[in-house]
Amino acid sequence: MPKSLPYHEFLISHLKDPSYAAVYLETHFELEEGEEPDPKLLKLALSHVAEALGEQNLTPEEAKVHLEKLDELLSQRGSEAIYNLGTWLNALGLKLTVTVAQKAENSNTDSVNNSELTVS
Repeated sequence: MPKSLPYHEFLISHLKDPSYAAVYLETHFELEEGEEPDPKLLKLALSHVAEALGEQNLTPEEAKVHLEKLDELLSQRGSEAIYNLGTWLNALGLKLTVTVAQKAENSNTDSVNNSELTVS
């Protein structure tokens, strides 16, 4: 008897938690300076999330169709692609959002650090 789950089963079981799935996708969207996006890796991440959250939010037939839409979605360009990705994620119980980028700790600017503001 194996003492651990195979990686795929382990990943999908964790991605059933919507908060974990959101962070998982967030890490795939964030790129380091000079890093090139990897469309195949993004598609894999989105399909993992669809597999995990589709069970909770869609019927089996809807989940299958939803996953099939992924290729079409990722081939779109422009604002249509962004809006359709938001709709696609929403069906899984997730929401596409934008947050303020974190500045370097040693930054000497007067801008608001992160999205917090303290007034004295």
